[in-house]
Amino acid sequence: MPSEALTARCYCGTSRLTLDKPPLTVAYCHCEDCRRWTGAPVAAFAAFDRADVISQLPNAFSGAPGVERWTCPTCHAPLAAAFDYLPDQIYVPIGIVDQADTLLPEMHSHAGSALPWLHIDDDLPRANASARKALNTASK
Repeated sequence: MPSEALTARCYCGTSRLTLDKPPLTVAYCHCEDCRRWTGAPVAAFAAFDRADVISQLPNAFSGAPGVERWTCPTCHAPLAAAFDYLPDQIYVPIGIVDQADTLLPEMHSHAGSALPWLHIDDDLPRANASARKALNTASK
């Protein structure tokens, strides 16, 4: 994990984040909700302490029960997501992080929902559902 601050920006550059602490974890998510939100066949997020990120985000919206999402008010690119079952964390899509090449995924969540034609050949742990226990442990 990187030891220096990370920076992130939306597609148009209007919304920017500075992430002063290393991520709690980095994970792939194969759930349909995250795929639909990111427009990608699999999403990848870095988890940060909610208190370190929330003040940098615009107003949230909820497209699904128990989920908050933030997008750039100008270009509407995804900026962050939070989930009720992971109360102290905010997940930033690693595709918007300027140093994305330094963020190595540590697990797959919702692997049971992975698209059947998508094959990521790695030996990372895979949770068929939310991986909430492992993800909550990351914040401890």
